[in-house]
Amino acid sequence: MRLFRKFAAVLIVSVVCVGAYSQKNFTKEADAKFKNEQFFSAIDAYKKAETKAKPAEKARINFQIGECYRMLVEPTQAETFYRRAIKLKYDKTNPLVIYQLAEVIKEEGEYKDAADEYEKFLKIKPGFKLAEDGLKACTQSQEWINNKTRHIIASELQLNTDKYDFSPVFSDPKYKQLIFSSSRPGSTGADVDDRTGESFMDLWITTRDNNGKWSEPKPMATTINTEDNEGAATFNRKKNTMYFTRCPREKKHNIGCDIMVSTKQGSNWKTAESIGLKPDGGDTITIGHPCLSANDQVLIFASDMPGGFGGKDLWMAKWERKEKKFGPPTNLGEGINTEGDEMFPHLKPDGTLYFSSNGHIGMGGLDMFKAASTGESQWGEIENLGYPLNSSEHDFGIIFDRGTSEKGFFTSSRTVGKLKTKGHDDIYSFKVPEIMFTWEIEVKNKATLEPVPDASITLIGSDGTSVTKMTDATGKFKFKEENGNRLIKKETNYTIEISKTDFLIGNGSVSTVGRTTGKHFYSAYEIQPATKDVVIDFPEVRYDLDKWALQINETINSEDSLDYLFKTLTENPSIVIELQSHTDCRGSDSYNQKLSQKRAQSCVDYLVSKNIPADRMVPVGYGEKQPRGPKFECGEIDKLPTEEEQEAAHQKNRRTQFRVLSFDYKPSGGAE
Repeated sequence: MRLFRKFAAVLIVSVVCVGAYSQKNFTKEADAKFKNEQFFSAIDAYKKAETKAKPAEKARINFQIGECYRMLVEPTQAETFYRRAIKLKYDKTNPLVIYQLAEVIKEEGEYKDAADEYEKFLKIKPGFKLAEDGLKACTQSQEWINNKTRHIIASELQLNTDKYDFSPVFSDPKYKQLIFSSSRPGSTGADVDDRTGESFMDLWITTRDNNGKWSEPKPMATTINTEDNEGAATFNRKKNTMYFTRCPREKKHNIGCDIMVSTKQGSNWKTAESIGLKPDGGDTITIGHPCLSANDQVLIFASDMPGGFGGKDLWMAKWERKEKKFGPPTNLGEGINTEGDEMFPHLKPDGTLYFSSNGHIGMGGLDMFKAASTGESQWGEIENLGYPLNSSEHDFGIIFDRGTSEKGFFTSSRTVGKLKTKGHDDIYSFKVPEIMFTWEIEVKNKATLEPVPDASITLIGSDGTSVTKMTDATGKFKFKEENGNRLIKKETNYTIEISKTDFLIGNGSVSTVGRTTGKHFYSAYEIQPATKDVVIDFPEVRYDLDKWALQINETINSEDSLDYLFKTLTENPSIVIELQSHTDCRGSDSYNQKLSQKRAQSCVDYLVSKNIPADRMVPVGYGEKQPRGPKFECGEIDKLPTEEEQEAAHQKNRRTQFRVLSFDYKPSGGAE
C-alpha cells in the first residue's frame, strides 16, 4: 500500500520534521512521526528507541519498523522486522503481524510461503476476509503468471531515475507530451520529505520526438509546483485545463491532500487553486488522483472521506454548469470499492474505468483493474489486468496512447526480473504486438509428387481482399507481410485457388477468426495433371451386374462418388471432359460396349441433374477393351486362386474415369 505511503499513493500527506526529542522520548517521537506518516524519519527514531526498550516494547517497535518499511514499499526490509517481532512473541499480543508478514511475502512474489503465513493467521482469526482473499490470491497469481497476456513491457529508461517517477498523463492533443510526478533532484524547494527521505514531489514535463525519444524532463512552473508535494494530474479534452493533486505540509499535523486546478494562458499556467471538494472541517481528508470523463462532465478521484468502504475509495463529482464547479462527491459503491484502497482512476473515451486496488484479489500490493461501463456513471464487474501488467508489487496509473487499448504507460515498483525498477517507482510502457499470421503453401504434381513451380495461387479474404502470387522453383509460396501490409489478417476467413496450365484447379482454406495467438499455417496440395493423355480416377462408381443404374445401398452410394466429379467440374468451369465407363471381360464385346455406354450416360445424367451443362461432358463406353492393367486381363484374372479374388479384380475393371478434352469451355447463350 505504498501509494499513499509515499506521496504517490494518494499523494501522501507531506510533513516536515518534528522537533528534536530527548533520548528518553525516542519511542514517543517515533510514534508521533508514524502517526503523521513520516515513515522514513520514524524508522530512525524507532531504531534508537529499541536499544533501551523492554522485551514487550521491543517486539512492538520491530513491528512498527516493519510497518514503516511496508508503507515505504520495501517488502524485504518489512519482512525482516516482522519476523523479528514474531521471534519476540509479538504475534501473541497482536496476531496481525502474521497477516502483514504474509502480505509483504506475497509482495515479494513468494506465493507459496505467503500462503503458509495466511493459513497460520486464519487459524487464529478464522473468517478474516482480507486474509482469505490473500490466500486465494496466492493461487490465482500463479495462474495469471502461467497464462500471461500478450503485453510486452519496457522500462522508459529516458524518464526513470533512482527516485520516485510515476503517474504519467498525456498533456497535449497529439499525444507527444507527458507530465508525470517525480522526487528527482531539481524539485522546487530544498527540504527532504520525512515520509520518503527524498525530495518533495513535483510535476515534470517531457516531449516525445518523431522517433519516440523523450526529451530531458523539466519541472513545471512554480504556479504549479510548490515546496509541497504535487502529482497525479489529468487534463480536460482541450488540454488547456489541468487538475492535479497537492499535499500541503504543516508541522506536526496531517492536513491531507487536495485537488487543484489551473488553466493555460498562452504557453504558461495560471496559479493553481483548490476545486473545493473537501467538506467543512475536513482539512485532514485526503483527496487526489483526479481523472476526467471524455466530455469533461465527470471527475473521478480517490479519497478517504467519510462514507467510504475502507481506506481510499473512488468517488465522483459531476460538473454543475450553473454553479461552474463540481458538485458534491458520490461514492462509486461497493462494486468498485472495498475495505482496502482504490486509487489512480483513469477513464477511457468508451467509458471503461481503470483503477488500482489492493482490496480486490490481486498479485500483491496494488493491482490494476478495469470495469466496463454499464450506463451513465455506472460500471460493471471488474477484471484484473493480469500478468505482466500486474506484478507482485505495486502497479498503478495506467494510461493509453491515442485512446487505444494496444499501448500506453503505467507505473510499477516491481523489483524482480529483467524489468525491475531503477528506483522506488518507475514508468513503464506497454504494447500488445499485432497477432502475426502467415500461410505457407506447397504445391506438388499429384501424379509424380514433384514440385510445381510457377503455379498461380490466388488468395481471397472474407474482408474482400484478393492477391495472386506464384510458387517458386520448389513449388512453395508464403503469404506474410509485404511493404508493411499483412496478407493474412486477424478475424478473417481465407480461401486459395491454385491453377496452372494443364492442371486441374486446387483449393484450400484457413481461418483466423477467433484466434487470440498468432499462427504459421502450412498446407501442402497435390494438383492433378490434366492433359488429354492423362486418365483420372475418382471415387468408385458401382453398378449391379448387368445394370447401368448407379448402385446405392448400405455399403456404397455411387451418387456420393460422382459428387467428387461434380466438385471438380464446378472448381474448373472451363474444362470439357470425356466421362469413360468400363466393364469387366465377362459377356460379349458388343453387349459390354452398349452396357458401358449406358453406364457413362447414367453418370452424365446425374451430373446434368446437378446443373452441370451437358455439353461439358462426353459420355464414352469402352466396354471391356481397356482393362485396368495387364494383371486385370481375363486370362490373368482366371489364374487367381479364389472366387473372391477374381471377383475383386473384375470389380476393378468395372470403373468410371475421366480425362480433360479442353480447357476453353464457354457457356452458350442458353441456360447452363
